[in-house]
Amino acid sequence: MHEGFPGNPAFGVALALAAGVAAQLAARHLRVPGIVILLGAGVLLGPDAAGLIRPEDLGPALEILTGFAVAVILFEGGLNLDRRRIRAEAASIRLLISVGLLITLAGAAVSAKLALGWDWRTSLLFGSLVTVTGPTVITPLLRRIRVRRAVETVLEAEGVFIDGVGAIVAVVALEIAIAPGGSSLLSGAASIPGRLIAGAVFGLVAGGLLAVALRNRRLVPEGFRNILVLSSVLALFQAANALVRESGIVAVIAAGLVLGNIRTPLNQELREFKEELTVLLIGMLFVLLAADVRAAEVAALGYRGLLVAALLIFVVRPLNVAVCTAGSSLSARERIFVAWMGPRGIVAAAVASLFADRLAAAGLPGGAQLRAEVFLVIAVTVVFLGVMAGPMARLLQVRRPAGRGYVILGAHALGRTLARLLKDAGHETVLLDSNVMVCREAEAEGHRVILGNALEERVLLGARVESRRAVLSTLCNEAIGLLFARRAMTEQGAPAAAVAIQVGAGSVDPQDVREAGAAVLFGQPVDIELWDVRIRRGMTAIHWLKQQKDRSGGGAPPESEGGRLMRLALPLVLRREDATAPLDDRFELRTGDRIAWLVHTERSGEAIEKLADSGWIPAADAPAPGEN
Repeated sequence: MHEGFPGNPAFGVALALAAGVAAQLAARHLRVPGIVILLGAGVLLGPDAAGLIRPEDLGPALEILTGFAVAVILFEGGLNLDRRRIRAEAASIRLLISVGLLITLAGAAVSAKLALGWDWRTSLLFGSLVTVTGPTVITPLLRRIRVRRAVETVLEAEGVFIDGVGAIVAVVALEIAIAPGGSSLLSGAASIPGRLIAGAVFGLVAGGLLAVALRNRRLVPEGFRNILVLSSVLALFQAANALVRESGIVAVIAAGLVLGNIRTPLNQELREFKEELTVLLIGMLFVLLAADVRAAEVAALGYRGLLVAALLIFVVRPLNVAVCTAGSSLSARERIFVAWMGPRGIVAAAVASLFADRLAAAGLPGGAQLRAEVFLVIAVTVVFLGVMAGPMARLLQVRRPAGRGYVILGAHALGRTLARLLKDAGHETVLLDSNVMVCREAEAEGHRVILGNALEERVLLGARVESRRAVLSTLCNEAIGLLFARRAMTEQGAPAAAVAIQVGAGSVDPQDVREAGAAVLFGQPVDIELWDVRIRRGMTAIHWLKQQKDRSGGGAPPESEGGRLMRLALPLVLRREDATAPLDDRFELRTGDRIAWLVHTERSGEAIEKLADSGWIPAADAPAPGEN
């Protein structure tokens, strides 16, 4: 090594990467916002403390590194936006990223002017810097507190889109500040729509081309897809900036939005890869950028700096949301919660550091103060809102309601049949599967499907298992089903679970399922593979039958008769007093209960006869027998 640790820029970046991951891991275990630990790590490792990370040693490379990282982070933000959900709240989102941005800019500028006594140029630059919120802070908070879908959609979409718009507005404001004059002001303001449109067009075209390429397995073989997307995003960011200044952020957001809403063979794989990469880059950036801020500069702001942050939280943000969501579909309580949630994130930090460097290069004062106040605002808003978001969600009653439908692991024919019966009874259903083909078949039948590994946190979060009545596994692999049930209940708060057991498999028995706190789906072990094949071949029909005898001992016939009967008829759902639920071994059957039996059509007479011997007769008030 030619240089010691403190003066080695390569070591500084490597340490920032490692410290960023460690800080976010610590934040996860402590259940605090990750940025809180990241900012502390940056300060401790920076020149004010250990002196191991010196961002100034990177020179121009810091801006390049920051640009690439922001591009990947915001591409991932666009990738996770659902076009259908955005359309439902489009009016509020449009106003928040246009009128709302102007309100925040003006309000923040006035706050800085009055509280800190800055000149109008510096105050307006500050206002332009804090117009953005950002998905890097909003998304983790929303995952933790789990609010209603409309509120979540507005906050996430605002966070992603306003980063692109706000970054362009901020850079234009900087250009005007460095080259003041009427012509500069007019030309700068006039350039904003053009940059936004250009970035959007570049991103839409690039995203469409990537989607086409990824769908062609011959053109892009397995192993090259993720790296193709990553390299393309970085190239798009720089190419868009080269063609139309500062349009790169909008371009990568638009590309992510396109790619995230067009199904490709690696849709889930791409999301997982980008999510992990985003965690890595967010950690590195916050550590590097926090190390670039001097503690003395933040301390010099004193209580006046804190007053500016308070005005942004309690005055500017509520005014912004009140104007932009007036007349929207959001309730009064939902609007108040959206007004409460305005933490600042990585784009504000990155652009603030850019401002400080460019103002210093232009010989203009105020850059260090700007950066210090922006980081103070980030720290205050993240800590305060992160701590208070959960209590506010409970107080305003905007958490997602519990007991809404079922999550079913297995989008194969049996899983889809169970989902259809539950949907017909008025329940929401979500199917999970990692098989692309069965997911497409389920979507074609009108089911909501999530493609991915159901054991991963991201998939469980997307399915919102904590707000469901129960999670159900219909997999032949009961070991995976049991692990899914355990993880959903212990890690994500699913209230109940039921697991199907493949007869004769031997890896899991009913006692294992019960000890895990779950129930045995269908009442006892069944031949899942056999029934799935029969459904796919059109060899089954649904018969609603009513129980005429009181029974005990579970939700299915006893083993003595059930082993034979279960090859002819499979009990799927139970209807009792107008309430319908998947049948499992926790139910004690009684007179009047109705069950939807899946019957093997080639031996339906024998099946119906055996069921009649057990007290099951056709239910007069139930749907007629139906094929699958």
